[in-house]
Amino acid sequence: MTNLKYKRILLKLSGEALGGENGYGINVSEVEAIAGRIKEVHAMGVEVAVVIGAGNIWRGKQGLDRGMDRATADYMGMLATMMNSLALMDALERLNVFTRVMSAIEMRAIAEPYIRRRAIRHLEKKRVVIFGAGTGNPFFSTDTAAALRATEIDADVVIKATKVDGVYDADPKKNLQAVKFDELTYIEVLNRRLQVMDSTAITHCMENKIPILVLNLWDQASLMSALNGEKVGTLVHS
Repeated sequence: MTNLKYKRILLKLSGEALGGENGYGINVSEVEAIAGRIKEVHAMGVEVAVVIGAGNIWRGKQGLDRGMDRATADYMGMLATMMNSLALMDALERLNVFTRVMSAIEMRAIAEPYIRRRAIRHLEKKRVVIFGAGTGNPFFSTDTAAALRATEIDADVVIKATKVDGVYDADPKKNLQAVKFDELTYIEVLNRRLQVMDSTAITHCMENKIPILVLNLWDQASLMSALNGEKVGTLVHS
């Protein structure tokens, strides 16, 4: 534990990560694979918190394009994050990793209400904590929720899990000449409009000096290497 670069991390997962190849629904095998990665990190002594998106179940844009009220669409997305959170909790507990789901919207039958000091206590007791329902407010993304929670729990880093090995100046799947960045400043991300996290989340991390590490979670070695201080993915910092 003492040699690890990051002792407490906030892992940001997209909802599509739980959906498998097609990115829709909840693919149990994919959830179990993610839980396995988290267990490996947790076993190293790292305190792990998680925020999951909802794009595999509901995308608010679908409703907005039909004239749906924005707040209603966002609340539906928050509920969808709870489904993903419960699925990941179940997969982790089947691997004997003690896990707590905390919701920004009170729903005591299935999750604890989010209380900052209680969340920190869970982490100190070596429980994985999954933060569901975003910030609990419409008009804010789960990226922003991840940045906010990372600040509140005093995380060392926000790890943005993707299926590519970092941030590129173009889509590497479409452009073979795309150049990967090893490091970026927050301002460079904002000025270049790079798709790391939304601008509100980037700005929040910049103001609170929380680094963002973008890496490929599906590369078995990348997360472990990052925790050991090796250069992996793309680091966004000041």
